[in-house]
Amino acid sequence: MTDLADPRVRAAVTDRLGELWAGRPVVIGPWVLAGATPYVAWFRGLGCPVLVAATIRGAGPVPAEGDCEVVMVEAPATASLTEELRTHDRVAHHLPDEVKAAIDAFDPERRGTWYTSPFVTTDEPIDGRPVTGGRPASFLALEDKMIADSIWDDAGVERAPYRLVDLADDGALEDATSTLAGPAGAVWAGDARDGFNGGGNFVRWVCDERDHAEATAFFRPRCDRLRVMPFLEGVPCSIHGFVLPDGTAALRPVEIVVLRDPRTRTFRYCGLGTTWDPPAADREAMRRAVHSVGDHLQQVHGYRGAFGIDGVLTAEGFRPTELNTRMSAGATTVAEVDRRFFTFLQAALVAGVDTGLTAADVEGLVPEMDAHRTGKVVCVGEGDYAPPAESYPVSWDGHAFARAEGDTGNEFSIASTPSGLFAKVDPCTALEPGRRLAPVNAALVRFVAAAYGMESGALEPAPDVRSGS
Repeated sequence: MTDLADPRVRAAVTDRLGELWAGRPVVIGPWVLAGATPYVAWFRGLGCPVLVAATIRGAGPVPAEGDCEVVMVEAPATASLTEELRTHDRVAHHLPDEVKAAIDAFDPERRGTWYTSPFVTTDEPIDGRPVTGGRPASFLALEDKMIADSIWDDAGVERAPYRLVDLADDGALEDATSTLAGPAGAVWAGDARDGFNGGGNFVRWVCDERDHAEATAFFRPRCDRLRVMPFLEGVPCSIHGFVLPDGTAALRPVEIVVLRDPRTRTFRYCGLGTTWDPPAADREAMRRAVHSVGDHLQQVHGYRGAFGIDGVLTAEGFRPTELNTRMSAGATTVAEVDRRFFTFLQAALVAGVDTGLTAADVEGLVPEMDAHRTGKVVCVGEGDYAPPAESYPVSWDGHAFARAEGDTGNEFSIASTPSGLFAKVDPCTALEPGRRLAPVNAALVRFVAAAYGMESGALEPAPDVRSGS
């Protein structure tokens, strides 16, 4: 067994996994420039010249001058995070001539490789160069919410009731909604007709005729089918794993911050964290679900690499709602224990490289994940916003953030995005073991709304109905 809990052993394994790129030119993108900063350092450490194909500057520090070349790739303006992420594959595989020329000047012998986001497909090269960091189109297709429940059934994972309904069938949609609605109503989720959807963009909370009409008007131009489920009350959360040749490694639970406005029946995705713990029995049930689903994905779909199961910890236990067949934001959150190792592991597994690791080896890092609590204190704003790219210290009094002078241990950053704005507090002193992240991120949303004019409504965290907090 490889003892990955030993930092020296893990570093040696990571260097070996890095041989996928070592010494070769690497093109990172399409990527937010600030988000590429750690990757530039990692690839430079492998002796790789680096070029970043950047869509926008982004929030936080960017690579230092001289660390990499940068070429800007204009990304289309979008109305949501889903639409923004959908552009990644199209932008990467249809680069403007001037961007191709800049990359060819950087890598004239075409020895290089791309490192991309999970929303770029790896089935075909990008302008003649192989693609890593993305995933096959067949893996991406597994994220369609219309097939998730059949996967839960095949893997023997307990789920909530649901119906799949054609949007053109008003009677069936009304019947499914009235039949499945719980005390807090029903939830509609759209299909993947036009590509991936996430971040709650294609989810609607339906309680009355007004909600029904507004949701129908939203989905009809965008989807053919809907999945109808009861509204699940409880803490939104996820559980993640890695499919390796010998089986599936299950990691630890992650809280998903999905704030909601009961008046407008809207949701806002606002980050993830590992400071929260579900009851021990629920944690083990979630990890069993990962083992079952991962084994099913491997046997039926030839799957390899990271995946996550999103759901809600209800009063009756964990109920899954969607499958993410990638190194999702939740997986990167638990991977903060050694993000470089997990990044290289994921790319190697998807590329079909023999990593020499077993599922038990990777699960050996779960105690490290439990000891190393972390979180993404972020705010995503969708709309016509254009905040300045800036950073400054903020204070935290246990309830609210405020602009401050001097070192407070809390650094706020904000920048515009193709779909609106992105803000974060990193580092953040509010990240404490045993504390839920949702109230902290709700406070960040209030701060951004007040300071930058972002519309936020009356957003609130979901209650913990399982342990009573």
